[in-house]
Amino acid sequence: MATQGNLDVLILGSGGREHSLLKACLRSPRVAKVRVAPGNGGMALEAECLEVDAANPAAVLALVRQTGSNFVIVGPEVPLAAGVVDALEAAGVPAYGPLAAGARLEASKAFSKDFMVRHKVPTASSETFRQLEPALAYVRRQSVPIVIKASGLAAGKGVVIATTHAEAEAALRDMMQAKIFGASGDEVVIEEFMQGEEASIMLMVCGEEYLMLPPSQDHKRVGEGDTGLNTGGMGAYAPTTVVTPEVERRLREEIIVPTLRGLKADGIDYRGTLYVGIMVTATGPRVVEYNVRFGDPECQVLMPSLETDPVQIMEDIALGRFRSASVKLRPGATIIIVLAAGGYPGEIRKGDVITLPVNLPAGVDIVHGGTKRQADGRVVTAGGRVLGVVAHGATLQEAAQRAYSVVPQVKFEGSHYRRDIGYRQLRRDGVL
Repeated sequence: MATQGNLDVLILGSGGREHSLLKACLRSPRVAKVRVAPGNGGMALEAECLEVDAANPAAVLALVRQTGSNFVIVGPEVPLAAGVVDALEAAGVPAYGPLAAGARLEASKAFSKDFMVRHKVPTASSETFRQLEPALAYVRRQSVPIVIKASGLAAGKGVVIATTHAEAEAALRDMMQAKIFGASGDEVVIEEFMQGEEASIMLMVCGEEYLMLPPSQDHKRVGEGDTGLNTGGMGAYAPTTVVTPEVERRLREEIIVPTLRGLKADGIDYRGTLYVGIMVTATGPRVVEYNVRFGDPECQVLMPSLETDPVQIMEDIALGRFRSASVKLRPGATIIIVLAAGGYPGEIRKGDVITLPVNLPAGVDIVHGGTKRQADGRVVTAGGRVLGVVAHGATLQEAAQRAYSVVPQVKFEGSHYRRDIGYRQLRRDGVL
């Protein structure tokens, strides 16, 4: 076991996920010092925030040398795909997150679909296209709804579930012709629509050894009852019982084990988070997509679900010595309610002063996403998903009551949030 409290940590990222990781570091007996680059307004109240181009491996390595950091936690997918972990490891600096070869599972949906087919991982049938006309011809022959995905990274926004052929064709033209996602839309994946209920499966992976965190569920739509436009996530909770013991058994046997074996067979040494988005269908769990980092807002409900120090787990994974049998999970349920800026997910307001409660009840925390700290110390809105109220309880109902009791105490102009986060689970629990 490593010496207590000798980690000087640098966290890369600026969202709610990274603030949640910062809070885990601040609680950890392993951590002596923690910095964030670039961070946000809430993180600036708790740690030193530094400027860096996180997608530039040389710039990140220079910052690590300048600060003397001896452990790096990479939050978002772009630095991972850019090879930041590769550069750090080559320089002898341990980092949590996969190498660029593993990050391709998220950076290229075409690569990811090919991987699933080769390793017999159940997923939606699909075709990949690099030219518009063949893609349009293919879509016209398919039934709707149908799913159109930009193959490259698009900040979680490159997926359209088209309910008509006209919508599907418009999505293809937007991606491949109008380039609304830039080069990420040069290649598109067209998938069958899977019917069922989604769940987010976060794995902390060290080769073929892995920890499956409690299954969680995100709420993508902006409005109650899953109505309105898609967002980056208006809230989440864990655990969800849509992943029944039987679904979990099949998930492990048919998806997780073949995925990790497939990575090893392909010569990919995968160490970091693997997010497996699944659809629980009538015929069993199927993969919607892989991501190579913690989800946001799922990370914010999963860090409090760990009784074992998350930083110790991440360090052990980075050093290739992780054993999942030693990990303890915390009983109960955790929820996050996201407060969004006026206009989100469209054109948003920025620069509105945020008023926060002075004292928080036990089991409740506030995690910042799109905020900025001004020179006068005030924190203002600076993004679409401004912050989230996180609460833990013995039951989801208790956690939700705690979170929603605090939400009205957070004030900024244009604030809006969903009042039904966790509704599917509360219905299954007989509460609704």
